[in-house]
Amino acid sequence: MKILTLIPARMGSSRFPGKPMATILGKPMIGHVYDGVAKSAISTLTAVATCDQEIFSYIKSIGGHPVMTSNIHERASDRCAESLLILEKANNTYYDIVVMVQGDEPMTHPNMIVEAVQPMLNNPDIQVTNLLGKIKDLAEFEDRNCIKVVCDKNLDAMYFSREPIPSQSKAKKIPMFKQVCVIAFRRDYLLKYTLLPPTTLEVIESIDMMRVLEHGMKVRMVPTLYETYAVDTPLDLLKVERLMKKMDA
Repeated sequence: MKILTLIPARMGSSRFPGKPMATILGKPMIGHVYDGVAKSAISTLTAVATCDQEIFSYIKSIGGHPVMTSNIHERASDRCAESLLILEKANNTYYDIVVMVQGDEPMTHPNMIVEAVQPMLNNPDIQVTNLLGKIKDLAEFEDRNCIKVVCDKNLDAMYFSREPIPSQSKAKKIPMFKQVCVIAFRRDYLLKYTLLPPTTLEVIESIDMMRVLEHGMKVRMVPTLYETYAVDTPLDLLKVERLMKKMDA
């Protein structure tokens, strides 16, 4: 199978403008994401999907593969769908699976791509997977930038929210889980996804995967062995920089 790994990134984040080019340990964050993901042995190609010339030029300068997309996309998944078609045409290649890694996940380990894809290789009925991480403390659980998820007994997602779910007032010892933004789509399903109309809860929560759930389809959650934290604010950037510095020590 040919596996395309795409990193959607844009400068216009409402919570942290210019976030992809913010530096961590002396290097732009998008560079850390790209370098980590590009080491995955399972990926046929790794590329950055962006609508910003600054990101495009930087990825080009480090020998990476940038793709210039439209600036109209509200969802990263839609940006990846456009990039998929651009790259297939340019490379005369058909990709079987597209793995989306958000550009604000600088702690992404190359093996996380394998984790996301493996269930699809084992089960042809699975169309979408999403890595699942443990929430370690109440502060992260209550942080609206952290996307919480609850799952059924098959580890299919039941709901994603920026609010604290499930209720901790009635079940203090229920495990808390978060979405880790490494998401794999089968090619044809990603193209189908992007043709589906955005849904009410998708817009309210500002979470791509709610479009899948609201249209009655499943997202298989896959527990990751790796500890990661997304960067949504300048304070997150400092936290992640401290953690990455310890990892490099």
